Amino acid sequence: MKLYVVGGAVRDALLGRSNSDRDWVVVGATPAQLVQAGYTPVGRDFPVFLHPQTREEYALARTERKTAPGYHGFTFHAAPDVTLEQDLARRDLTINAMAQAPDGTLIDPHGGQRDLLAKTLRHVSAAFAEDPVRILRLARFAARLPDFGVAAETVELMKQMVGSGEVDALVPERVWQELSRGLMEHRPSRMFEVLRECGALQRLLPEVERLWDLPQRAGGAAERPKDGALRRPSPEGNKESGKATFPCETCGAHLLATLDIAARLGAGLAVRFACLGHAEHGVQRMHDVSERLRVPHDCRELAAVVAREGGPVQRSAEFDADALLALLERCDALRRPQRLDEVLLACECDARARPGQADAPYPQTERLRAAQKVALGVDTAAVATQASALGLAGAAIGVAIRAARVRALERGLAWRDHKV
Repeated sequence: MKLYVVGGAVRDALLGRSNSDRDWVVVGATPAQLVQAGYTPVGRDFPVFLHPQTREEYALARTERKTAPGYHGFTFHAAPDVTLEQDLARRDLTINAMAQAPDGTLIDPHGGQRDLLAKTLRHVSAAFAEDPVRILRLARFAARLPDFGVAAETVELMKQMVGSGEVDALVPERVWQELSRGLMEHRPSRMFEVLRECGALQRLLPEVERLWDLPQRAGGAAERPKDGALRRPSPEGNKESGKATFPCETCGAHLLATLDIAARLGAGLAVRFACLGHAEHGVQRMHDVSERLRVPHDCRELAAVVAREGGPVQRSAEFDADALLALLERCDALRRPQRLDEVLLACECDARARPGQADAPYPQTERLRAAQKVALGVDTAAVATQASALGLAGAAIGVAIRAARVRALERGLAWRDHKV
């Protein structure tokens, strides 16, 4: 029985990156031998075991054979006669198809170290085309290693996979799993760029793909004149007035910038997913994507609020007390105060993604948080008691509480704005 560290731990060590998770391949052993040695079996589709002390995963060397469309359509063969080289040959990318022996010897039959030095993501073999999840995984690695390019032959193979309909066999849960991981990488925009290049984005997220057909304008929405026809703004500006117009940029390009700003600001998954909802028809887009991919409740709920209220948040500097309170209520910021922080962060990412605004102030956050604090500071119990003493009941008490909050906002914001 021989043991080898494989995959990500080897790759990251060569890149000089820390990786606390190590996966192992076991060559020349049977499941019974590992159980007898104290390992705990956990694999459902193929033999995987947990080490009795470290709890690291040990998988028997295996081969696989395609039997049906999609990523479930495989049969696996694990036996003592399966070699390490055979196991590595079934992996997705060359940089993930390396192993290290206990003495430190690197086993690299597919040139993974060479591709690391060349900063290239390349498939190991034609077997890559048998598993559509590998397109998503490669796109996710592109987001993790944004200075890596994708080999031309790998792009061509992915295009063939998309054209053959293999991507259409992916189940929603698997798409969301990889998409959510990619959104949390260092530069999520690269994931979408790769998916667009091979045509997979159109099949998996057609609502997002359509954003590249919508020119962006300064206010944040797609430029659509009264006649309904889309026209790109002139990059040269308005020659008569001398004022520059917003650069010629699609909503799709703006989305990529927004996602990378979200990553730079350390936003959580819900906020990054909500960033997909900006631009025209964002409410319907996020509803459709959330339903189809069975997105978790916290992510889809925040995305719906940001898609609906993103525009009002950006314009909130113009709002009076009543309008500010209405915005806070629609964001559920009084019942769930932490929700406002997530909404504001998503809107800040959208604002900072605009040309020249990456490090600009975002006063909406301070003003809306101040408004929230004032509104929450109203003693609603005292207002309700006073309203009851005046003979009010039911919905009328709610109206009285809201009126008290508006008055408090008028006083508080008037003082704050005057001070500023």
